[in-house]
Amino acid sequence: MKSIAYIAFAIVYYLACILPVNRNRFFCVMTHDSSEDSGVGVVIKEIKSRNPSAVFIYVTKEDRKISSLVKLIFVKSVMLATSRVVLMDNEFLPLAYVKRRKNVQIVQLWHGTGTIKKFGHDANEGSILKRVIRADKKITHLIVNSDYTKELYKGAFGVTDDVVCVTGIPRTDMFFSEEVKETAISSFYNEYPELKGRKLILYAPTFRDNEVKNPRCMLDFDKWVEKMGEDVVLLIRLHPHVAAFYKEDTISCYNGKIVNVSEYNDVNTLLFVSDALVTDYSSIIFEYVVLDRPMYFYAYDFDSFADSGRGFYEEYTEYVPGEVVYTTEELIAAIQGEDRYSSVRKEFANHAYRYMDGCSTKRVVDLLDM
Repeated sequence: MKSIAYIAFAIVYYLACILPVNRNRFFCVMTHDSSEDSGVGVVIKEIKSRNPSAVFIYVTKEDRKISSLVKLIFVKSVMLATSRVVLMDNEFLPLAYVKRRKNVQIVQLWHGTGTIKKFGHDANEGSILKRVIRADKKITHLIVNSDYTKELYKGAFGVTDDVVCVTGIPRTDMFFSEEVKETAISSFYNEYPELKGRKLILYAPTFRDNEVKNPRCMLDFDKWVEKMGEDVVLLIRLHPHVAAFYKEDTISCYNGKIVNVSEYNDVNTLLFVSDALVTDYSSIIFEYVVLDRPMYFYAYDFDSFADSGRGFYEEYTEYVPGEVVYTTEELIAAIQGEDRYSSVRKEFANHAYRYMDGCSTKRVVDLLDM
């Protein structure tokens, strides 16, 4: 079914190639995050400030629905064929079936600032990998954050040196703006006034494939509440498949010491308000490290994840900028202990960022032929 849809998309695309390219048209693939503060979203805002005549065509998660398929195939294929610039935060597999038109720029912004786990060409297999390889050949600009990530992303996207642009990641600019952070924090406490003045610890684990059929959170909430102080609140940010099982009626027995923020609309705000982060294999650490606050790596399933997962680019326990723990008891002890990783975090941040000036969006838009 997907192959038929891709081919139909390509047929309409090629028919539309008789039309001229519109220099003011931007085709925006936002299938990972369609918010205004996403990677593509902040670039759009900068383009609008420079070119009031710019027109934007959007492809979001909604376009994956059967009800949106006809419009994607017969309308948005024409828009792609006549757009001067393509901005993407994810793979867009219809590109595997079409040829990039002359002078059209295809900019891959991706949705991760960095990565621990292997991805892209280093992780995909079979027919998906073949399509991804063909699609990625169309990329003209691959946006990365540092010289280190340049080498990783080069392999993950199968591109050459000249395609990779170390401009910094646009959506991280807000982490270097005190005004943006203060506004976001104020908005959060307006919604959760009862949390003001308390120590907030954000738990944001990676989603595991086996959680589709068996959703679970492997942190022992009872033990957490028993051992942590009254002023400590655990904010849990879970994947939608898992979060559905931890609604307020499930955690209300913890008297506000555990709050489910899985549906909160902006994860960056949650990072801004949190005094510490608990995660495992998530790339969220590449944003949080800028704030120089403690991080704890609750890798309760490290052996099985490493064996059955995509694998890591580095030796996990040596690479992450914080203490690695494997049980709830170890996690609690680490949080209650002394923070010994400040210098490690600074070194990690310098490794992960070439620029820390909040101007990455401007550098990306400077690359566009407008």
